[in-house]
Amino acid sequence: MEREEKSKSLKVNKRSITQLVAAVLYNCNIKGFMKGSLYKGNLKGVCVPGLNCYSCPGAVASCPLGSLQSGLLSSKYKIPYYVLGLLILFGLLFGRFICGFLCPFGFLQDLLDKLARKLHLPELKKSRVTRVLSYLKYVILIAFVIIIPLVKLTPGFCKYICPVGTLEAGIPLVSGNSELREITGWLFSWKVFLMCAILLFCMLCYRAFCRFLCPLGALYSMFNPISFFGIKVDEAKCTHCNACVRACRMDVKKVCDRECIHCGGCVPHCKEGAIRYGVKGLGK
Repeated sequence: MEREEKSKSLKVNKRSITQLVAAVLYNCNIKGFMKGSLYKGNLKGVCVPGLNCYSCPGAVASCPLGSLQSGLLSSKYKIPYYVLGLLILFGLLFGRFICGFLCPFGFLQDLLDKLARKLHLPELKKSRVTRVLSYLKYVILIAFVIIIPLVKLTPGFCKYICPVGTLEAGIPLVSGNSELREITGWLFSWKVFLMCAILLFCMLCYRAFCRFLCPLGALYSMFNPISFFGIKVDEAKCTHCNACVRACRMDVKKVCDRECIHCGGCVPHCKEGAIRYGVKGLGK
């Protein structure tokens, strides 16, 4: 038992470090934070794999969801092949491993969860209800990321929902610019309220945004069963005891299904040693 706890702690620490490094690399334009301006160099033509706002003062690259919506807007019903190609590449390589290791907002949710557990706040455990709610992110993907940009010609998810844009871009830019503060209206107030509600919910329900609302996670989840790298199960060793599923705080029905974020939390709970990271389909 002690060995399992040490192994779990080590993996969590390694994942936290990876998440922190990814967040810093995505937002390493320090001058932007100091001056309240945006980086507009060539790297902005490239998308990072995780959810990270283009308009964050520190951002050195683009958000895949924002780029997809912009592509649908500017292409006038033509397919934005470049952005879709990158998303498919990210999905095929890593699936929702990106959610577990390379998403700054996922890192923030993990930090909020640790804080909530230290404060002994009540936690909404996974259940049939949360599994049903997990399908909501697909509705948001279709409605706000695809349909609204095509029909209303506005980036629906970025404009009405995205808490990442509010946290990383809206609040820093508005707080440092008096002119922007004067023109903010109900929409900004709505976004701030929604962001606060989501962050609070994430303290009461593990990774609530990832599980129920994130359209990028919805998109990557489609590639999870066939992604090149991530958690894999050695079927020769597996006894199908389901200890891994019971230990997982996501709404998984089995390891590496659409809800698995490859966090590795299940690994120390497998007494047979059947679960590990690796290239799927290769080796045992």
